[in-house]
Amino acid sequence: MKQNKYDDVNFFNAYKKMERSVKGLEGAGEWHILKELLPDLQHKSVLDLGCGFGWHCRYAREMQARSVIGVDISEKMLQQAREMTNDSLISYIKMPIEDINFSDSLFDVVVSSLAFHYVESFETICKKVYDCLKPGGSFVFSIEHPIFTSRNEQEWYVDDKGNRLHWAVDNYQLEGLRETTFLTENVIKYHRTFSTYINDLITAGFNITKVEEPIPSEEMLENIPEMKDELRRPMFLIISAEK
Repeated sequence: MKQNKYDDVNFFNAYKKMERSVKGLEGAGEWHILKELLPDLQHKSVLDLGCGFGWHCRYAREMQARSVIGVDISEKMLQQAREMTNDSLISYIKMPIEDINFSDSLFDVVVSSLAFHYVESFETICKKVYDCLKPGGSFVFSIEHPIFTSRNEQEWYVDDKGNRLHWAVDNYQLEGLRETTFLTENVIKYHRTFSTYINDLITAGFNITKVEEPIPSEEMLENIPEMKDELRRPMFLIISAEK
């Protein structure tokens, strides 16, 4: 059974209050970098894996994508996405990312935001995405950085006054399941090394075009004091690749 925490009422309600849930893409600290790595979406067919509320799907249509399909395991996420979407050229499918089985060479662009660290086999995802992309197609995705996912305790070390001292990295080379806490719940994530992400893409046949470890935008750094701590360790990794 694949994990589906987002249909848990308490978890979902907590997620809805996050900055990125309320403000959309502009509330996501990594969006200003991810956006720059996306290809020209005009007249393109786009697949969004782990689409959540559908923010990236609607953005693709704003950029004049020809058609967009969003895939997510959570009915609550998709219900919210459908309520926020008024566009017949965007369709949403309830399905675990691992179970996608689209026709070969169907999409021009596949995008995913902060979803693959919930999936056990990134190698499998790479093969499926490669097959469903057209030749020359783009695969652009963000994940939690391996430095962030290495430990079960994905949090800062603090002193007795709560001051953040440092971010620890441990068991980095030991890939696999991590039982951690996110929002209100215990959550399962899968840790992989930086090299595994890169090599799985290469093995699947992709050419890697860009790798980014984004920091918050200047606006966020100026307006949200705690964002300055994001300069102390990478939280996200964004990779752009082509078939």
